[in-house]
Amino acid sequence: MNFRLVSAALCAALAIPAIAQVTIKDPWVRATVPQQKATGAFMQITTAQDTRLVEARSPVAGVVEIHEMKMENNVMKMRAVSGLDVPAGKGAELKPGGYHVMLMELKEQMKEGATVPVTLVFEGKDRKRETVDVKATVRPLAGGGAKKGDAHGGHKH
Repeated sequence: MNFRLVSAALCAALAIPAIAQVTIKDPWVRATVPQQKATGAFMQITTAQDTRLVEARSPVAGVVEIHEMKMENNVMKMRAVSGLDVPAGKGAELKPGGYHVMLMELKEQMKEGATVPVTLVFEGKDRKRETVDVKATVRPLAGGGAKKGDAHGGHKH
């Protein structure tokens, strides 16, 4: 009888789909000035299996998108993307001047030291989704990991 229970438990465990096991490190949001309606969220993402960041949400913003910034013909361009691949073992870094989560139509000013809830949705190759809730700390406009010349502060969409 013990053998049957162990066998059943093992079969059940093997039938459970593997999850990406996403880990988020150092999440932060850039502070805003009064009346500013957009800012970025940044972090490092690692995962045990290939996955894709397909959605982000936050109650502090009316619109939340995954964005990419890159140089094209000597002009820095920013655009929304449908998702961001996060390779197993390599991860992805969301940072100023690169991929990031864009928080738009802000409902309040992002003040230094505050905590911003962000929900990230990842999708594996098997189309199964995993939701990760993150608490991002608001860092000052100057510094906070921002690179000199980063254009996020006054961006309008």
